[in-house]
Amino acid sequence: METDSLRVLVVDDSPIISRKICMMMDQIGYRVVKTAENGVEAIAAYKECRPDVVTMDIAMPVMDGIEATRNIMKLYPQATIVMVTSHGQEKMVLDALKAGAKGYVLKPFQPKKVYEVIEKACKRVVLKDKLDTDSPPQEEKPAAMPGEEGA
Repeated sequence: METDSLRVLVVDDSPIISRKICMMMDQIGYRVVKTAENGVEAIAAYKECRPDVVTMDIAMPVMDGIEATRNIMKLYPQATIVMVTSHGQEKMVLDALKAGAKGYVLKPFQPKKVYEVIEKACKRVVLKDKLDTDSPPQEEKPAAMPGEEGA
């Protein structure tokens, strides 16, 4: 699976923001597999569809995004979660990163910035996992020479 077809779970309590993120994911070339309106729904949705990446709002009713991130990371340590937050929530962003989020995007956001943050987060987790599962035949090839890793 290429990065262009990443499977995304969108978590936001605002239907307007959720729709905007879904449209943005479609523009970028990602596929939204599910949406959730709070942290409790996010955990259930993650268990159900195991997305490649989650966009997670921080401030939500029932369970906030930080607690949801903490719970998802406890169950699925390889999860890739990117926080979506407003200006002025720096402490919450730090708490989310400590809980296991791989990055964050500030509202109002632009598609290019969302794409860059998701790509950066996924290169650390999703792509490595995909390479490990998609390339068993490469084990038969000779190892790359030092300095050829990025080639």
